[in-house]
Amino acid sequence: MQDDKQEATTTLYDAVGGDAAVRALTSRFYALMDTLPEAAACRAIHPASLAHSEEKLYEYLTGWLGGPPLYTDKRGHPMLRRRHFVAPIGQAERDGWLLCFTRALEETVASQQLRAIILEPVTRLAHHMVNQA
Repeated sequence: MQDDKQEATTTLYDAVGGDAAVRALTSRFYALMDTLPEAAACRAIHPASLAHSEEKLYEYLTGWLGGPPLYTDKRGHPMLRRRHFVAPIGQAERDGWLLCFTRALEETVASQQLRAIILEPVTRLAHHMVNQA
């Protein structure tokens, strides 16, 4: 006998609030990067306009959190480390990026538990992206 009940799976994307929440997170992230003195080294390795970078992060996070695979549909496999080799990423750039992401996450995601779930692998990834001594 087969059970006809289907258990609904909630993705992180849905749990944080879907598209509007990911847009708010990425928008706040880049606003912080553009203004925080502690993020100056990270900001310096970005183009003058952050619009394209913001859109790419929005697309990536949408899929990574379990939403539509916007990034991979447009650009293929993320290969994040390879795509970032053109930018010198050292400790200052990493730390500035993580500061902006952490603050943006704190300001846009109400649940401390969700923030912790998201921040742990993002922090690992940020450390993995370092390509300069």
